[in-house]
Amino acid sequence: MKEGPDITRIAALIGDPARANMLTALLSGKALTAGELADEAGITAPTASGHLGKLEEAGLLWRRRQGRHHYFALAGSEVADALEALAGLAAARGHLRSRTGPRDDALREARICYDHLAGLAGIRIFDSLASSGALTVNREAIALTPEGEARIERLGIGLAPLMARRRPLCRACLDWSERRTHLAGALGAAILSHITQEGWATHTKGSRLISFSKDGAAAFERAFPVCSVGGFCQSSTRIEARALRPEASITVSCR
Repeated sequence: MKEGPDITRIAALIGDPARANMLTALLSGKALTAGELADEAGITAPTASGHLGKLEEAGLLWRRRQGRHHYFALAGSEVADALEALAGLAAARGHLRSRTGPRDDALREARICYDHLAGLAGIRIFDSLASSGALTVNREAIALTPEGEARIERLGIGLAPLMARRRPLCRACLDWSERRTHLAGALGAAILSHITQEGWATHTKGSRLISFSKDGAAAFERAFPVCSVGGFCQSSTRIEARALRPEASITVSCR
């Protein structure tokens, strides 16, 4: 037997279509019941129970008990990172689902990736910080510079609690839809929390979709301008209104 980590068991668990659908549904960061996950996978409740047991036993899921109810969530950010990386690899190799829902375009613009912002809006955050010198980027190794620390503090995000955690402050995450890097780690999560707490955007219930208000989109652009190599910063974001409640529900689309 070869020595080292055995990836075959986890690969087999994730590779099952029903289990893959369940895990993908949990990328929103929301804990779901077995019944809800069964609906996501298109299977019966007893079948879902068996799948969930296997995922929990393998350390991919965390079962949370609230009274008589059981909820399931991803076991940690490393599980979400692996799923998002696999999605990016699948997209890059052309392995795409044949059924595309009406929300696909919106999800490509702004969505939750476990606990941080992904899609074009997430890439804008990374590009804005990197192009302005707030981040140093060496392929997958990224770090916040002193200038970046000052910028994040001015935004209203305290760094001391984030740095005290065991979780990496900054981490590069490959965006599955754009195949470019967005910001994950403790800072990525804190920025998304700041966006929603400030009322710039809301998380659509039952979806990974993040929707910006008109004023929130403008505030987002000001907070994360995109800078050219010469240091000139400008907005490259075009605001597109959605058909549903256009006066209140718009998304950020970076061009």
